[in-house]
Amino acid sequence: MENSPYKKFDNENLILRDELAIDRTLLANERTLLSYLRSGVVLLIAGVSIFHFSQENWFWAVGFACIPTGIITAVFGTVRYWRMNKLIKVVRSQSKEVNK
Repeated sequence: MENSPYKKFDNENLILRDELAIDRTLLANERTLLSYLRSGVVLLIAGVSIFHFSQENWFWAVGFACIPTGIITAVFGTVRYWRMNKLIKVVRSQSKEVNK
């Protein structure tokens, strides 16, 4: 947890306000994941739609760019979610150990 944004909570008792802040952070992290996944799906659908309905080559280039961009966006969001979720769990577990 060296480079964690939650480093200031190391070895300290968390009060209720801090616990609630962690809960809000967890919910915001989940909301951000859903936004990344929604954006990825929209880009995939846009790429497939462009392939299906266009006859011009430059439209095909745009459609071809949308599909991998959508996949990359979804993967990036998922990786980012798991990394942040891991940091949040570390802080929460430290808080429970200290409060025992």
